[in-house]
Amino acid sequence: MNQLDLAGRHAVITGGAVGLGFAIAQRMLASGATVTLWDINPQALAAARDELGAGVRTVQVDVSRHASVVEAVRQTIAEHPVIDVLVNSAGITGPNVKLWDYPPEQWMQVQQVNLNGLFFCCREVLPHMRARNYGRIVNIASVAGKDGNPNASAYSASKAGVIALTKSLGKELADTGVRVNCVTPAAVKTPIFDQMTPEHIQFMLSKIPLGRFGTPGEVAAMVAWLCTEDCSFSTGAVFDLSGGRSTY
Repeated sequence: MNQLDLAGRHAVITGGAVGLGFAIAQRMLASGATVTLWDINPQALAAARDELGAGVRTVQVDVSRHASVVEAVRQTIAEHPVIDVLVNSAGITGPNVKLWDYPPEQWMQVQQVNLNGLFFCCREVLPHMRARNYGRIVNIASVAGKDGNPNASAYSASKAGVIALTKSLGKELADTGVRVNCVTPAAVKTPIFDQMTPEHIQFMLSKIPLGRFGTPGEVAAMVAWLCTEDCSFSTGAVFDLSGGRSTY
């Protein structure tokens, strides 16, 4: 493991109790950061805190509800007055069906969690970063947001929105010390696979030239670097983790 310097930094990670968020928390802690996990699942938060140990705080939050995010920021700032890093990892896939069969209420739920929830988190955390003229925001998008996966229109659209939001926000903050970037992983085997059909999982694997899924640790390594002071000249940028699927 390459040594990264996050000593003295405090990171908030949404969806941090499981999957990519949990792996990112592990890497952040190994790099010297303190971490606050935001997640909707209180049982998963308790288990994550027990496994990760010292340096971890937890807040139960539903990122799809603006009021819940406002309260999560209040609780977080009360315990740790500085937020140096925000990693937006919370997300859902939605069903794997054709667009004309997509239940409208599930379409809206995917957008509400994946895109609107990310907007709420950025909106409420940014005043604290701007006040100190320092911060790192990393948004977890997806290669689906660049390519558009069949039978995953809501997920693909939401992640395309994350990419565009990242580019806009990076430019809006370019005259500050806050950097905003996103990563676009191809499929990474995490519990989110439980939300997908076996056929969709196989489709995603077939698109990866390396012939395997990514690992949470590989994503965490990239995200952690984007959260360091060394990431100083990249903002509004998109970093691929696609096993060769995306080369643009």
